[in-house]
Amino acid sequence: MVTEPNNWGRFGPDDQRGTLNLLTPSVVLDALRSAVTGEVLSLAMPIRGATSSPAPGTVPHLPGRPLPQHFMSVDGGDYAAGARPIGAGLRVADDALIVTHHGTTTHMDALCHMWSGDELYNGHPAARVRSYGATRCGIEHVGGVVARGVLYDVPRRLGLDHLPAGHRIPAALLEEIAVPRPGDVAVVRTGWPVVWERSREEYWSGQPGLSAEAGRWLAAHDVAAVASDNAAIGGLDARGLAEEPAEDDLHLLLLHRHGIHLIEMLWLEELAAAGRTEFVFVAAPLRIEGGTGSPLTPLAIL
Repeated sequence: MVTEPNNWGRFGPDDQRGTLNLLTPSVVLDALRSAVTGEVLSLAMPIRGATSSPAPGTVPHLPGRPLPQHFMSVDGGDYAAGARPIGAGLRVADDALIVTHHGTTTHMDALCHMWSGDELYNGHPAARVRSYGATRCGIEHVGGVVARGVLYDVPRRLGLDHLPAGHRIPAALLEEIAVPRPGDVAVVRTGWPVVWERSREEYWSGQPGLSAEAGRWLAAHDVAAVASDNAAIGGLDARGLAEEPAEDDLHLLLLHRHGIHLIEMLWLEELAAAGRTEFVFVAAPLRIEGGTGSPLTPLAIL
């Protein structure tokens, strides 16, 4: 059982949704007022996969993770080679996609993704995470997320294109930009994805991210989720690991102790260029039963 400040038991002993419970109908309706122009921006990176090309490696990702695979079970070449149409004049293309989302594409972490000791968030037994999936706190419990999004454009605040790899964002800097309301989705821009096109080696040299202090500040303000354009919400070192001790690890702090879902590897450049701090945030993960996460296409409605 965790002893630090946490949300265990707050939403009932059987809860598996964490602070997404704060998105009540009244909170959602209030969030919808953040849309002004009706312009819709995608906040997702592309899923670019192929079995016989370098395409997957052209999208930012963490090294050592299995890259997306995209292949066709039937395509135009099959018909050119003599395959029978499925009907008179009727042909079809059918594809298959394999994505290991953590570290390779825009995704949401489920509450079963990381824990310490023998318990998941809210005291659910970690032994319920099996080889076929998690029978507690899986991504299927998320449903749809409609909330007020608050953009924390930290590089712009500091007059930078992107944060340096070793930068850890303090709570005071977030507070200068905006104080979130309960049920908000905090969207943190580091600008780190733009480094990818300049240098893969630099991108893999580490990553900027939130400090543990900033994570605690967001948790204390009851955000529904935390999203960022980096790969781990917190910072990473050159080995792709968090340098903080376990009590300050942001996955444990937010997912495990507070039940706050994490959304990683967003593309925030167009949103930042729009200059809007508030917007409507919409996202719905795939309903993967027992999934530790899901690919995601978050939307910002301006």
